[in-house]
Amino acid sequence: MPVDAGIAAVRNYGDGMLKGEGESMAAFVQQNKRIPRRGEIGYTAENIESLEKQGFVMSGSRHKAMNAMRIKKEAQVISAEEKRKLAVAAREERIKKGNQVLQTFRDMIEKKSGGTLGEN
Repeated sequence: MPVDAGIAAVRNYGDGMLKGEGESMAAFVQQNKRIPRRGEIGYTAENIESLEKQGFVMSGSRHKAMNAMRIKKEAQVISAEEKRKLAVAAREERIKKGNQVLQTFRDMIEKKSGGTLGEN
């Protein structure tokens, strides 16, 4: 099913994600930024890191069950984004290889026709 170029395709980031949660986490992953935990929204990664170095414990890192769920969700998003990047790279490589084959055939045809290919 073709997707309009202006509309982004909905990605599946796995089970246990709330609506929009996977996409928002993926936005941080795509920018190579730290995914904020509960209670950290509104702070930059640098602010959080400096507060943790000072000895503050952020609310999202206190609860073992919540922390385990966060790690699971982050892993799901990161693996989905890695798969997407690999698929994009493979597609680009196929296109590049196809263009090389086409150019080889064009060169062969041009050589056989005496260099008159494309001339009117």
